[in-house]
Amino acid sequence: MTPPAQGGLQLSPLGGWVHLCIDMQRMFAEDTEWRTPWMQRVLPNVVRVAELAPERTVFTRFIPPQRPQQMGGTWRRYYERDRSMTRERLDPELLELVPELARFTPPGRVVDKPVYSPWHGTLDAELKRAGVSSVIITGAETEVCVLAAVLGAIDFGYRVLIVTDAICSSADPTHDAMLEIYHSRYGMQVETVTTAELIEAKLDGALRAEP
Repeated sequence: MTPPAQGGLQLSPLGGWVHLCIDMQRMFAEDTEWRTPWMQRVLPNVVRVAELAPERTVFTRFIPPQRPQQMGGTWRRYYERDRSMTRERLDPELLELVPELARFTPPGRVVDKPVYSPWHGTLDAELKRAGVSSVIITGAETEVCVLAAVLGAIDFGYRVLIVTDAICSSADPTHDAMLEIYHSRYGMQVETVTTAELIEAKLDGALRAEP
């Protein structure tokens, strides 16, 4: 994992923000077909970001179907291959957040989603009603569900901050490539920070509480 160059908040201060924590669930942390080995490595940083304001944290959970036939198109083929990850075979406890993050709910809230993106439901409308204009993103995986969350946030006009040492993948090359793409192609809409830089921004008053 090659960390990119960091510069802290480019457009501080940051007001009206939420922390969108993507799919930090037991089924990705434990011994399943979808295990993400890096998750334990970045988990302490995700916890540190959640600790900044648990009440401003939204945890997403990726929820597979009960069986493949409940999904259409290529999703059905996807779950026919990974049938062990459907809910008819998966221990339901594995759908839960990892314990280190579950303790933040409440006040943090949980949003379930059946696909990669968290934006197909009412999340955007709810955030806009709450005066949210910026999204801080952590979680898994860099080039799958995190990517879907980032692109959706861009489409809806949010300022996006990706915490580079609090996201993870199953593959170094695609993780590194995705971070490079964020820098080279989305520089006007996406900022990258480290956990330490984010904490420093709060201490300096650049991470404001008000919208």
